[in-house]
Amino acid sequence: MQITERQATILKAVVREYQVSGRPVGSRTLVELGVVVGSPSTVRNELGRLEELGLLEHPHTSAGRVPTDMGYRLYVDRLLDREELRSHTVVLPPVGADVSSRVDDALRATTQALADATSLLAVITAPRAMGAVIRHVEVLQLQSARVVVVCITETGDVSRHVVQAGQPLDPGLVNWSGAYLNEQVTGMALGQRLLHQRLTSPDLDPAERAMLALLAPAFTELVERGPDVHVGGSRALLEELGRDVQQVVNLVAMLDERRRLLDSLRGVLPRQSGITPRVAVRIGSENDLPELRALSVVGAAYGLSARPLGMVGLIGPRAMDYGLAMTAVGTAARSLSSVAGELYSG
Repeated sequence: MQITERQATILKAVVREYQVSGRPVGSRTLVELGVVVGSPSTVRNELGRLEELGLLEHPHTSAGRVPTDMGYRLYVDRLLDREELRSHTVVLPPVGADVSSRVDDALRATTQALADATSLLAVITAPRAMGAVIRHVEVLQLQSARVVVVCITETGDVSRHVVQAGQPLDPGLVNWSGAYLNEQVTGMALGQRLLHQRLTSPDLDPAERAMLALLAPAFTELVERGPDVHVGGSRALLEELGRDVQQVVNLVAMLDERRRLLDSLRGVLPRQSGITPRVAVRIGSENDLPELRALSVVGAAYGLSARPLGMVGLIGPRAMDYGLAMTAVGTAARSLSSVAGELYSG
């Protein structure tokens, strides 16, 4: 779509003024702001042309104009310059030196920091267990026929699986299984075929194989478990939507059903992750989920250069400050990618 330089200036001013005031923007306001040199009637004609192009709309007949989804899209793609993005600074909490044991705290703190910095709904997913490398395994006997398997991965994920046997277990066999697992499966990735082979090795005697068969679900269930989702700032967004009861009801339902929230983020993200993540924006009607069609989503993947581990996202009104949201998401994704790099290099 081709628009003149003056029309681009006016569209940019309407977006920014509407972000600040939340009220439709008229020609007189733009003239008073000094956006363009000219009379209100001249600016009114340009506003009419932008409306004809589908970039602005009247919320009602006597009001000024507000951006449409198409108008916001053009603003994000062509009018939001790099200088403006660099003008925003988002400070995230530092991550402790012992990253592997604090990754969950880092995700939680980063989520809240994003929400506080932007007043938007922040969503960060923890790394998926599939493919995560096993760092340590503990097998502890709780009762005569009950043991717990604790598995720690290099992404910092800690799982706890309780096994109830049909009869008392030999304590010596329990101790052997812990030593065997740490010797044979540490350094392997969850879901790796070789991991299954080590758990069912024909070189083991029947009692040892039976013991490992009891413990095997601790690893398979960790792989099948979906990623945890950290959410912050829901109160601020709900207050923003307070006038629209149906939107509030829909959003609360989606927050309760985290998998749908994950699916919505996955639909936004570009196919790139790592230390230099790409930030993607989906505006209003561009979103697949009905609950998000009156909102915008800004997202990026974080992880290693060749392997995404999780997602960072912000959800808010279409009139959000896109420069701030994109800067915040990019900063968080780079920070978490750096954490991931430290984990995997250890």
